[in-house]
Amino acid sequence: MIANLMMYRRPQLEEAHARYWGLIRKHLLRVDVASPDALSQDAEEFFVWTHPELVLSQTCGMPFRTQLHGKVTLVGTPDFGLADCPAGFYRSAIVVRADDVRTEMTDFKDAIFAYNQTLSQSGYAAPFWHVRPAGFWFVNRLATGQHVGSARSVATGEADIAAIDAVTWRNIESYEPFAQNLRVLEWTAPTPGLPLITALGNDADLIFEAVRAAIDELDPEAKSLLGLQGIVKIPAADYLAIPNPD
Repeated sequence: MIANLMMYRRPQLEEAHARYWGLIRKHLLRVDVASPDALSQDAEEFFVWTHPELVLSQTCGMPFRTQLHGKVTLVGTPDFGLADCPAGFYRSAIVVRADDVRTEMTDFKDAIFAYNQTLSQSGYAAPFWHVRPAGFWFVNRLATGQHVGSARSVATGEADIAAIDAVTWRNIESYEPFAQNLRVLEWTAPTPGLPLITALGNDADLIFEAVRAAIDELDPEAKSLLGLQGIVKIPAADYLAIPNPD
């Protein structure tokens, strides 16, 4: 068995994630769903997502629709209470340096765009479709491997612009001193947030209820740190309907 909740992992949230998982596990055991004692937070993402004994993990909308749909079971989508987003949805903050004099997206046509990976909905697909109406996509791109790295590369001048998952951006503002060197230029349109998945054959409804009960029971401090408001069901069709970058 394996489980992890790696998508919004950072040192300041390790204990909160552990308490969250402990409650999920408690409620899974009440309905005779076996689960591992601890989260495998350092495991490679696709190893976890495609594991035949996956109990629970969180993926991104783009890998779900391009590589995982039909190979995993959709459980539900956590609601992080993000401003101007429906429950369970999120969007990307397009960030630039605070002292950058450019004010319009078209001003950044020839800028260096930092992104975590091309398989990211919030870091790559969402900004692709956001700037597409302006008639361009960034020719100069810098792959960083993670949202925090993308934001940091803009703050330090290695890149000029990046798109950061709204939950991650909220955490960056809370914990990263370099955030003061950044400002939000624009926000992308909301899309379904990062879904929870389990292996094929597992009872998604039982797992959904265990997560819902765990969030309800989670102590206020951990709930605030993680930003969790609840869990909702978003149809797989809504994820699959989002276009991929050309």
